[in-house]
Amino acid sequence: MRLLKYREDGYLTITSFEDGAIPPYAILSHTWGKDAEEVTFADLAKGDGKHKPGYEKIRFCGEQAQQDGLQYFWVDTCCIDKADKAELSLAIQSMFRWYQNATKCYVHLSDVLIKNGKTSGSSTEFTWEPAFKSSKWFTRGWTLQELLAPSIVEFFSQEWERLGDKISLKSLNNKVTGISCKALDGVPLSQFSVNERLRWKGDRQTKREEDAWYSLSGIFDVEIAPAYSEGAVSAFKRLKDEIDKLEICIRDIRHIDPRDDKKRIEDTKGGLLADSYRWVLSNTAFQQWQQDPHS
Repeated sequence: MRLLKYREDGYLTITSFEDGAIPPYAILSHTWGKDAEEVTFADLAKGDGKHKPGYEKIRFCGEQAQQDGLQYFWVDTCCIDKADKAELSLAIQSMFRWYQNATKCYVHLSDVLIKNGKTSGSSTEFTWEPAFKSSKWFTRGWTLQELLAPSIVEFFSQEWERLGDKISLKSLNNKVTGISCKALDGVPLSQFSVNERLRWKGDRQTKREEDAWYSLSGIFDVEIAPAYSEGAVSAFKRLKDEIDKLEICIRDIRHIDPRDDKKRIEDTKGGLLADSYRWVLSNTAFQQWQQDPHS
């Protein structure tokens, strides 16, 4: 994982970290402008990109992270080398986890102005809620996991003014997305049915049709390697197949004692599901649930 950091002299650096050695970091959620407006990995490699409109998002994320006591931050436009197909594939499969592990997620709503310019006497009338509800950020496919995965999500206006966080704006987010308040509170997504989680997708759009389904893999705790050009139907089928496998795995081990049957499960279910079974059996949340499935 690559992370950005501003040095004391204001120079922007980018550093790669291995899993297990990643420092605390903030992460940005936003809607992309035109490709030519966004700062890319290639731009940073050349020490370029400050003239692009998208650099303002990088600057904001870095400054806000510093205010929150975080040295490092991540922005998708420039922390992934999209010219490297293998890296892009791995990044897509890691995206949910990266947002989940972030200390804070900053959402920039580029179409939400905190002030409407109307004044009454000496006071300014704040009317950003209608714009919040209709923000294009809520229509994008990838932003669904960016809302649900991090524990702390803070919303900022076009002018970089803080509007609130996922908890303080929970009712508003619920109305806009239809997502359960419990999910917004951080209740594990596995406690919601497959159908309910699929409904959260709604009419969200992605630039590439397959991403509409790739972007849901983390929400269902499965992995599917991107295969662009396969089409949306094939992408959905592969996602559904992985979800079905996980559902079967969980159903099969509902009444199994992990101490006695871990090896038998791995032997009989084959290599395809071995890792899934091993993870479920060793997962603390599952073991607690097995003790009391009604909790």
